[in-house]
Amino acid sequence: MFYPLSKKNYDVVVVGAGPAGSVAAKYAALGGVDVLFVDRKREIGTPIQCAGFTPDASEIENLIPGLKLPREIKKIPKSAILAKTAKQRLYSPDLKSKEFDVDGYVLDRHLFDLDLAEQAANEGAELLCGTAVRSVLSGSTKHTIRLSGVFGKTDVTAKVIIGADGPSSFVGKTFGFQKPADYERGIGFEYKMTDVDIDTKSLEMFFGNKYVPGGYIWIFPEGDGKANVGIGLRHSLCTENLSARDFLNRFIQEHPIASEKLKGGKITSVHGGVIPVSGAPDRTATHSVLLAGDAAGHIMATNGGGIPFAVAAGKIAGDVAAEAVLDDKCGRGLSVADYDNRWRADFGDALASSVQARKLMDKFLVSDRRINAAFKFLPADKLKEMQCGNIPSSLKRGLDLLLK
Repeated sequence: MFYPLSKKNYDVVVVGAGPAGSVAAKYAALGGVDVLFVDRKREIGTPIQCAGFTPDASEIENLIPGLKLPREIKKIPKSAILAKTAKQRLYSPDLKSKEFDVDGYVLDRHLFDLDLAEQAANEGAELLCGTAVRSVLSGSTKHTIRLSGVFGKTDVTAKVIIGADGPSSFVGKTFGFQKPADYERGIGFEYKMTDVDIDTKSLEMFFGNKYVPGGYIWIFPEGDGKANVGIGLRHSLCTENLSARDFLNRFIQEHPIASEKLKGGKITSVHGGVIPVSGAPDRTATHSVLLAGDAAGHIMATNGGGIPFAVAAGKIAGDVAAEAVLDDKCGRGLSVADYDNRWRADFGDALASSVQARKLMDKFLVSDRRINAAFKFLPADKLKEMQCGNIPSSLKRGLDLLLK
């Protein structure tokens, strides 16, 4: 037998061991089926590709009432929490600020992801790290998945494949899942810094085309004089031919407010990643393959946040996969197509609204004058709603007037 696997034939194979994949593996295993989850990373949770903030469950449920959050996002291990936040503060290009209450957590994504993977393994799902899927051959009743990595090469079979393998999903490409027609990716680039003088209870976000055209820069506290300082932008909105790194360096060195907070700070690590900001494809499941997390565009397009949605989608994916396999074993046939309906019923409207809000925000982000005007027009609580993708019709009318 191929070490360290116990078998070669599985009911469910999950590709990717981030939050969506590990939670999917856990709930599929809890559903009583044989599960393997694989990840190309040699160490789960590294390299980090996310700033690591997630709102408290109560915040999320207030903003998205239909979303059913699993316990994995309601009971985050204390060991994975770097800092607790109470406020979010936004800075306009003219250095005015507005803030609102946000209870949440800045996570150690390495420890958070590792804990989720260990939970899945403890429930009986087999984990194969340092291993990539090289190809998939699909038959009438099962898929043959060719694996290669630190343990060598082997083939395994599965009745259901769950693709939780990120925005450039191999599973999505292999099975022809089409991205949205206006698909666009953002770039996230960040530094972990120490010896900084920041507000330890507040998330801070900065806007302005000199430092971050068409996006925002964040400073998230990580406790003990540490911070995650990063930039999220799209090159389609950039007016200068500079990299995300160049813009972030300019911000740290020159921004009138942030440079004082970060003066003397030391960079301890550098991270980056891709952020899908165009929503989910029209279809995220076939009869035996489904996508979850970043692979399915489960991202709040206005701010790039995706952890709660990844975990929620992962649970639905695991539940649906296990139910489908058990139905098939009872002679009722196999289909995971209902997954698409179930996650959309929970949070599909919120994601779709966030894409529309992002498109409206784009019209403001290209102009410092417009951003400043929006800051003056919008009270803090409406800025909070807008960032979370909620733009009431009355608010939209006011914003449309500002664009004229």
